[in-house]
Amino acid sequence: MGRNCNDDIQDAGKNCVCDVVRAIADAQDNVVDQDCDVSCAQSIRDLVSPVSGNGLDTVPFILYDKKGKPFKGYGAEVRRQGGGPARFDCFDSYIFRVSEIDDEDCCAVLELLVFDNDESAGHDPCEQIDNEEVSGLERTGICITVDLSCFCAITCLPAVSVM
Repeated sequence: MGRNCNDDIQDAGKNCVCDVVRAIADAQDNVVDQDCDVSCAQSIRDLVSPVSGNGLDTVPFILYDKKGKPFKGYGAEVRRQGGGPARFDCFDSYIFRVSEIDDEDCCAVLELLVFDNDESAGHDPCEQIDNEEVSGLERTGICITVDLSCFCAITCLPAVSVM
């Protein structure tokens, strides 16, 4: 019988979200120094397409918790302006890029992605991405560590270049 997201005990080797994020990480590693039109499998194929120079380096994705709600990550960077005091800038996002993944415990380091340095993602993923230009997606350098066994679903966006 299939695994249930509500199982109290998660086996990291049998978690579909973990498996997909692992495949994305492997594909991205191959690009960066090392049947649906839009799906995780299609985004991964586009990323590693043999077409040289396609410029794609990232499969952005959205995670969903065990209740089906989109996961929003938060982080802060330090902003320094002139001779004034350093200040925090807080960012939130529903869109992530996998930076690394631990195969043993299925924990991953995810980087928050935003559009043109927007600090707020809004109330849901559609609000964050609706009518945004694909080329406007940017890396923040802000990373969070998550346990992928805590998520039940993943939506992959089409492969993009954010380097």
